[in-house]
Amino acid sequence: MMSCLSAKERNYKKNEFIFHTGDKVTQIGMVLEGTVHMMKEDVWGNVMILGEACPGDLFGEVYACAEVKHLEVGVVAKTDVKVLFLDIQKVLTVCSNGCEFHSKIIRNLLSSIAERTLEMTRKVEHMSQRSLRDKVLSYLSSEAVRAGSKEFTIPFNRQQLAEYLSVDRSALSAELGKMRDEGMLEFWKNQFKLK
Repeated sequence: MMSCLSAKERNYKKNEFIFHTGDKVTQIGMVLEGTVHMMKEDVWGNVMILGEACPGDLFGEVYACAEVKHLEVGVVAKTDVKVLFLDIQKVLTVCSNGCEFHSKIIRNLLSSIAERTLEMTRKVEHMSQRSLRDKVLSYLSSEAVRAGSKEFTIPFNRQQLAEYLSVDRSALSAELGKMRDEGMLEFWKNQFKLK
C-alpha cells in the first residue's frame, strides 16, 4: 500500500522548514513523531502561528487538495520530527484493487480537512474579539472546554501564543499578569487554571 501511494519518510530537525511559503504542494504530510507549526510571516518579519500538527495529524492537505499554485504559509518543525509524505493524486485516485485501506485514507483526509476548518473557525472567533483581554479569554475558554477542565495545558509558549493570537508578546504577558492579579486565573509557563 505504501508504494501504491508513493509514500516517503523524512526526518527534520527542530526549526527546519518542511514547506516554505511559495512552494508547490503535491504531497500530504503526516506527522509520525514530533510537532510542526503552520505559520505565516509578513514582509516585516511578523510571524503568526496558524496551527499545529502532532503525531497522527496531517498538514498540507488543504493546499494539496485545492491544487493551489503556491503555498501561502510555511510549515516548520517545532521539535525534531519524522514525517510521512503521501502523493495527493495517488491518495485521491482509488486504485483498481479498491482496497479498504485506501478508502480509509480518503475518509481520514476528509476528516482532517473538516477539523482544520473548525480550528480556523475557532481562531477567527478568538481574533475577532475587540480587546487583547477578550482574545485571551476567548482562547483560554476554548482550551478549557476542549480539556473538559478549568485546569489545562496549552501547546504554546508565550511567544507562540502571541503569534497565534497576532498580538505583541510583552502586551500579552502584561495582560496575563493583570488577569492573574485580578484573580481571574493562575498560570505557570503553559499551564493554566481559570477561576
